Amino acid sequence: MPDPLLPTSDSSSPHVAALGRLGIQRRYRRGALLIQEGDTGDSIYIVLQGRLRAFLSDESGKELTLGIYGEQEYVGEMSLDGGPRSAHVEAVESSLCSVVSRDVLRSYIAEHPDFAFEIMGRLIRRARLATESARSVALIDVYGRLVRLLNGLADPDVDPHSRRRLRERMTHQQMSQHLACSREMVSRLLKDLETGGFIEVIDRWIWLLKPLPPRW
Repeated sequence: MPDPLLPTSDSSSPHVAALGRLGIQRRYRRGALLIQEGDTGDSIYIVLQGRLRAFLSDESGKELTLGIYGEQEYVGEMSLDGGPRSAHVEAVESSLCSVVSRDVLRSYIAEHPDFAFEIMGRLIRRARLATESARSVALIDVYGRLVRLLNGLADPDVDPHSRRRLRERMTHQQMSQHLACSREMVSRLLKDLETGGFIEVIDRWIWLLKPLPPRW
């Protein structure tokens, strides 16, 4: 099962590409809020270019990243039942999306009923990932979650005993949002790993020099 703390990566679907051509294209600058938790909405957003982030936040400003969505992925389907939006969604970078209304989606499903099963499968996967994320936060300490994140972002085709660079350059703040902890905690743990010779940071890219210890 995919790690719930890592960027989402659903396989692309010809239905999603076809549906994207039926929506209204809109461009969003980096940091723009497409969806606000609690609002009502009847559209889904299909990413044509760029990346979106779904997240939760509290009154103090603390955030928890639920997923990162790239090209040919979509967000917003959780509110198609007419209920309120379940999370915020923002543009991680300048992004182009196709906004598809519920009526357009309903008409498309009427013509392509197999797409309904595809959406159901996606909802089931997201529910499972949410369960795993809750279990991880409740039962695994911050260091253990950090190890999972770093190992998951490292190149899977390279021997774990060799030097491996993370596939994505993430700030300490972004990591803390994935791990449900403070940025200061992430900075301290990464500094300890760097001092211990387990990681190296070059031009803000993190390299894993050898297998990370399971406990710290």
